[in-house]
Amino acid sequence: MDVETLDQLIITLDTAAQITLAGAVVTMMFAIALGLTPASFSFLKTSPRLFWGGLAAQLIALPAMTIALTGLLQVPPSLALGMIVVSACPGGAVSNFMTYASRGDVAYSVSLTAGSSVIAALWTPFAILFWSGLYPPTAELLETIDFSRARFIGQTVLMLAVPLAAGMVTAHYAPRFAARFSGSLATIGALVLAFVIIQGVIDFWPLIITGWALIFIPVVIHNAAAFAMGSASGRLLGAEKARRRSLTFEVGIQNSGLAVVLLLAQLQGLGGAAAVAAAWGVWHFFSGGSMILLFRFLDSQNKTRGEKP
Repeated sequence: MDVETLDQLIITLDTAAQITLAGAVVTMMFAIALGLTPASFSFLKTSPRLFWGGLAAQLIALPAMTIALTGLLQVPPSLALGMIVVSACPGGAVSNFMTYASRGDVAYSVSLTAGSSVIAALWTPFAILFWSGLYPPTAELLETIDFSRARFIGQTVLMLAVPLAAGMVTAHYAPRFAARFSGSLATIGALVLAFVIIQGVIDFWPLIITGWALIFIPVVIHNAAAFAMGSASGRLLGAEKARRRSLTFEVGIQNSGLAVVLLLAQLQGLGGAAAVAAAWGVWHFFSGGSMILLFRFLDSQNKTRGEKP
């Protein structure tokens, strides 16, 4: 598989598949909003510097680093687009779980996930277009496809912002309904998105196998750089160890399922970009698990030396 083939590969979806993917995202965003409570944004009040600094690391520093990395590695246009879309998506429940497993600050992780999800409902489509325009090969690629920027922004905002607003209104006026159904709806949305990633990996498997070096090497380097940026951001913000771990996962683990959906349903199904997002969705479980083991090992070493874990 060569670079030109990757950049020209287009994956088409029928109407039913596009509706299913959009429905999964709508369900997930609605469920996220149902689960939002004042406690979800506790750090906005108690530690605004950590809250806004963490969001800036996710929403601004990560995409900026991604652009620098694509230029440094001379990533092919379609693969670069996949990296940019992933970096522009918010975090998700996976980062909260990994924070918990690594003995990080779960409350801080939840606050950042809640904040990034709310902001991303409006921010993500504009961010994707903005950052893609800063990498000339990707900007040129978007010019070659039948792609309406206005329609992309409108459809994506509709898909993200409307269910989020509806969920927040529902949680306010029907708290019992929200408490009862937020978990099950979130699970349904997550399972459908997980299915999308798994199906994407299966569909793209011949592509991934033949072009594994082109796809996985940028994904691995990008993910490692994201983890490093999250940890460095925590130190820069003066966060304690548990919160540095939270920020490491919040920046290093992005909602790749949403990225796959946007690429397939909204960005003309560019195969190389979708393959990157699908590969990221699988890889971050391995990399995140490795980070958890590393943090737990460091804690055991500290405990052996009698230091605070």
